[in-house]
This record gives sequence, C-alpha cells and structure tokens, in this order.
Amino acid sequence: QVQLVESGGGLVQAGGSLRLSCAASGRTVSDYAMGWFRQGPGKEREFVASINYSPRSTYYADSVKGRFTISRDYAKNTVYLQMNSLKAEDTAVYYCAADQSFLLKPGVNDHDYWGQGTQVTVSS
Repeated sequence: QVQLVESGGGLVQAGGSLRLSCAASGRTVSDYAMGWFRQGPGKEREFVASINYSPRSTYYADSVKGRFTISRDYAKNTVYLQMNSLKAEDTAVYYCAADQSFLLKPGVNDHDYWGQGTQVTVSS
C-alpha cells in the first residue's frame, strides 16, 4: 500500500506562487507515474500535470502550461508542483495521484492511489 500526503496549499494573491508537495510512504514510488489533479468549487475534478517514472517526461493541462512545473525527488519519495503566476481560477483542492505504471492512466478518477488533498485559494 502507498499513502500519499499533500502539503503546501494555502491562500495567495493572484500572481503569486506556491509549491505543493506529495510525500509517499509505505513503499517507494520510484517506479510509479505520479500526477496532480484539482477540483474547483462547483467543478469536476480535472487533470493538472503528470510525470513518468523514467524518463521523467512531464505533461500539463493547457490551462497551466508555462506556469506550473511538476517534478520528483526519488530520494525523498516526493513529487512537487511548483505553481507560478497563480490566477483566481486556479483556486481548488489539489490532489496527488499515483499509478504503478510507466504512464499515468488516462482519465480523472481511475488511479491506484490518492492523497487527501490540499486547498489552494488564490485571491484576486
């Protein structure tokens, strides 16, 4: 079993930055694809970014491309989401997900493991 714990959320002004962390425990996730999803108020959960386990190819939703960066630290068993130039529409609960596969599975809901989420609020 893998446990995922997100942290780093909070309240930030538009244009600001936050870095989210997703710490995995229970086993190493070095051979897992990892991803970030978010669910804004009154919205469905959506894909934000993902990273393969090797090579570390990354993928982004169009809405965050150029502003967000996903990365991973194998030694710390942690995945990060650096969020810059934040906008009010980025306000959401951000969730970390993991799949024991090379690529993150397609779709929003069918993933092997999920974190509990961390709230990001961007004030305009």
